[in-house]
Amino acid sequence: MELTKNFVKHKNPCANGFRWFLRNYQEGCDYQPLLNALVDAGRVDDACWLLTQFGPTDTILKVDAIEADAIVFAGSLEVVGNIDVASIVRTGRTMRAGGGIRAGHSIVAGEDIRCGGSIRSEGLLTAGGNVRAGWGIDVQTYLHCGGDVRAEWDLFCGSDLSVDGNALVGRDLTTRGTLRCSGNIRAGGAINSADRIWVGNGIECGMSIHCGSHLEASWGIKANETIVSIGSIKAGESLQAEGEIQAGDGYGIYAGLNVHVDAWEASARVRARTKPVRLMSGWWSGDGLV
Repeated sequence: MELTKNFVKHKNPCANGFRWFLRNYQEGCDYQPLLNALVDAGRVDDACWLLTQFGPTDTILKVDAIEADAIVFAGSLEVVGNIDVASIVRTGRTMRAGGGIRAGHSIVAGEDIRCGGSIRSEGLLTAGGNVRAGWGIDVQTYLHCGGDVRAEWDLFCGSDLSVDGNALVGRDLTTRGTLRCSGNIRAGGAINSADRIWVGNGIECGMSIHCGSHLEASWGIKANETIVSIGSIKAGESLQAEGEIQAGDGYGIYAGLNVHVDAWEASARVRARTKPVRLMSGWWSGDGLV
């Protein structure tokens, strides 16, 4: 794709960026070489803007390893070893690495991100498709995944975590912001959120669930230890814990919200070490119907 002066101008670029383009590429330039030139000139934000405006390509770049200040590639990256960038790594389509992926500012892919090691971003991580790490995922600010996110080890997010598919974590899942997942959450360890947890399907946790605000799942919630929320606890179906189930002061605990009352005994059972305080709905398996 060749980007001419009029073609770029039609996208309403910033005045400073357009002047740079006219000084260096008065006669126009091919798409990816222009992205490379912008990155080399330290104009990474302009390169990202250009990729947003003109979209991805089907080009595939295959290399042994990447170590750079930044990389903005319109197609797919396939790296045998590690991807290690000081600021931004961004692709129009997929990003794959046999080793790990690390960025000092952000990791962005239009489609899937997959690596055999760990993913670490000192800023944000966004992907239009699935995100999968053979080890852990550590994102210091916002994380958004347009598909499933999967980490064989821990998943840590320093701000809000948003997943349009399922979240599958081998160990602990921790977020210092809200946790939103449209599918299922399954964690082998603990689930900790400093704010609200909202899940479109169900939650299964190998240890405890701690929620800094309201906890809600459209299906069931199950934890092998405790379920503790600063706000309310709402489950569309069953609610189960081997330890205590505890909502915040003045808030209720609800099970079976999406189940007919006549089916509560089978599909809206509440089980815990002791009967939860302010259990507003559901079938308490020890004492009967509430």
